[in-house]
Amino acid sequence: MSVARLRRVAVLVLEGAKPLDVGIPAQVFTTRASMPYEVRLCGAAPGLVTGGDGLSYHVADGLDALAWADIVFVPGYRFPDREDPPQAVLDALITAHDRGARLAAISTGAFALAATGLLDGKRATTHWHYTRALAAKYPLVKVDENVLFVDEGSMLTSAGAASGIDLCLHILRGDLGVAASNHAARRLVAAPYRSGGQAQYVPRSVPEPLGERFAATREWALHRLGEPLTLETLARQAAVSPRTFSRRFVDETGYTPMQWVMRARVDMARELLERSERSVEQIAADVGLGTGANLRLHFHRLLGTTPSDYRRTFAQGE
Repeated sequence: MSVARLRRVAVLVLEGAKPLDVGIPAQVFTTRASMPYEVRLCGAAPGLVTGGDGLSYHVADGLDALAWADIVFVPGYRFPDREDPPQAVLDALITAHDRGARLAAISTGAFALAATGLLDGKRATTHWHYTRALAAKYPLVKVDENVLFVDEGSMLTSAGAASGIDLCLHILRGDLGVAASNHAARRLVAAPYRSGGQAQYVPRSVPEPLGERFAATREWALHRLGEPLTLETLARQAAVSPRTFSRRFVDETGYTPMQWVMRARVDMARELLERSERSVEQIAADVGLGTGANLRLHFHRLLGTTPSDYRRTFAQGE
């Protein structure tokens, strides 16, 4: 198996940067033997950067790191709606993007990306407390307040801090495959996958214990993907009516129950393609999709590729 190409990650620490937002990409993409990433923290200039919540950061690199990076993360920072980052920072972000780097914002870091103009005409999100401010300040940005993260290809944005983990795992899945993403999630003790379409927060009128019950039902289903799973089966496991289960499930995940099951089955198939030599027919049976033809159909519909091409890409590295 060949070694995956090393990817370079710059975490841009702005004045007032939120500690958790800074730590997430640094932790997920941490430089280690099992992860083909090199991470650098940088600022508008090398040296001390005053952060938010009583913490400061000493960064070794300045904006030259953005010219080096394949991915640039912009963590959230305090008072993003009051003033823009320095023009030199915005220019460096634009140059990095034009060079082909991906720009990814965590929480209010979306304001910095919007200030470059690169989000004009694109979907984006930020922490729910700031979505209206983002839309008001940058009316050309299509702000979506009801999602955890948005992937617009070279421009990615996420909601509050915890959804930054979801965005990082989403990037890992695209770069290295499901197995690597799941490994990182286990290391972080995080959910292996929450879709970008999942709601940022549950409406207050929903009782919290029911939300916990639904999470337990999803976990139960993930261990039984090879078995018949119907709406009625899932609702029975959650001890609610199918109608209540379906309505609440969409509120919590952004998918209908059966859409979620299908995506979970395709994800399980992806990991088996990466980590085993089982045939497409065998994998289809293992994940509850019956036949290889059925697996190929849903694989192409959800991922735009075939199981065989996917296996060639991720089972052998890059």
